[in-house]
Amino acid sequence: MAVRKNQANLTTTEKRNFVDAVLELKRTGRYDEFISTHNAFIISDTDNGERTGHRSPSFLPWHRKFLLEFEAALQSITPSVTLPYWDWTVDRSPRSSLWADDFLGGDGRSGDGRVTTGEFAFGSGKWPMNIRVDGRTFLRRTLGAGVRDLPTRAEVDRVLALTTYDAAPWNSSSDGFRNYVEGWRGPNLHNRVHVWVGGQMVTGASPNDPVFWLHHCFIDKLWVDWQRLHPRSGYLPTDGTEEVVGLNDTMKPWNDVTPADLLDHTRFYTYE
Repeated sequence: MAVRKNQANLTTTEKRNFVDAVLELKRTGRYDEFISTHNAFIISDTDNGERTGHRSPSFLPWHRKFLLEFEAALQSITPSVTLPYWDWTVDRSPRSSLWADDFLGGDGRSGDGRVTTGEFAFGSGKWPMNIRVDGRTFLRRTLGAGVRDLPTRAEVDRVLALTTYDAAPWNSSSDGFRNYVEGWRGPNLHNRVHVWVGGQMVTGASPNDPVFWLHHCFIDKLWVDWQRLHPRSGYLPTDGTEEVVGLNDTMKPWNDVTPADLLDHTRFYTYE
């Protein structure tokens, strides 16, 4: 059983293996397929139309499947690699361990946000921006510039206390845990972290920054924590609802997986 660890607890070897596997996926072109998929769903998901990856109940199971696909790709390179998570309620500074030169590299430079340290810096020659929303060909970050503070533990606990998964109209104006953790309402968890990192993380091509995976791994863990706190509160809607994915509906772009298939994370991995 795969165990996903807090990035702060990774060994030097685990960090190296993760970075090397990500770079190999990039070299072969497989990484950019994930960027293209995410960007396509950011563009197509709307409050008043079909919505699958974002602004909808399937935000959490869709990203769980997306992470599983990426984790499997990493493991095809190095079988021992699992996705680490970034607990941004604790590691809240640009000086935190995930931004070290031996892991994800640091903040972008003043002016253009270009990352200049670590293996994902433009100067390494290993991390070209092939799928992008503008003409800039380098990884960019502006840590803490778009919004000053990351979400706190108290804010997370407030969202975890919500007892309903989701509610009509099943979009960014909904009440319920999903919409509050996604960040369209309440203290703004998921969305605020994207803005705090800045650069490509505020675009549909956000997986251009490898921190995307660590951030979404923690969002997935919060869903696990919520399920544990509210075992009688399941995924909603349970049946077909126009424009959104019900419990037993298949999720695009996959033709063989439903939210119901993904509710039990222990079929695939556990968290330390």
